[in-house]
Amino acid sequence: MLSVLLPLAEATGRAVEAAAPGEAAGGVTKLLSDFGISWPFFLAQVINFSIVAFLLWRFAFKPVLANIETRQKTIDSGLKYAAEMKAKLDATQAETMQVLQKAHAEAAKIVEDVRKTAKEYTDREHQIAAERASDLLVKAQQAIELEHKKMLEETRGEIARLVVATTQRVLAKELSDFERARFNEAASREINVV
Repeated sequence: MLSVLLPLAEATGRAVEAAAPGEAAGGVTKLLSDFGISWPFFLAQVINFSIVAFLLWRFAFKPVLANIETRQKTIDSGLKYAAEMKAKLDATQAETMQVLQKAHAEAAKIVEDVRKTAKEYTDREHQIAAERASDLLVKAQQAIELEHKKMLEETRGEIARLVVATTQRVLAKELSDFERARFNEAASREINVV
């Protein structure tokens, strides 16, 4: 690169030395001709470059920039939407947690109520069963007492009959109804005393 710049600097230095103050315009022309630049060709290149630059700007850069701007807006709106959805998700999660906590509290209350009701039911059933058992016991005792009294009556009657039969055998005579009643009564009194 230094080798390219040195000839350029030498040519420029010679041109400046050769050119006098009145020859400045001619010196530029000489300088341009030394480098092989012609004005009409240079002007045509500037016009061509301007046309290509305009066409590139109009049909390439401008649509690409518009597309980039559209995409940027889409990305921005997507990011904004994502932020909104994140906020809604956070709000929904918080609401869900509140609902779950409320449901948990209600479930605990229901379980406690069920336990309480079950305990009351069990206690009530125990009480009813105890009352029934007590009633059955009372009835059984009454039945036993009735059976006992009945057996005593039967036993008394049998004993009285045996006493009368034994007395008849011992006395070897037939007893009258009056004597039988008297012996039965005496036997009954003896059995009641026992």
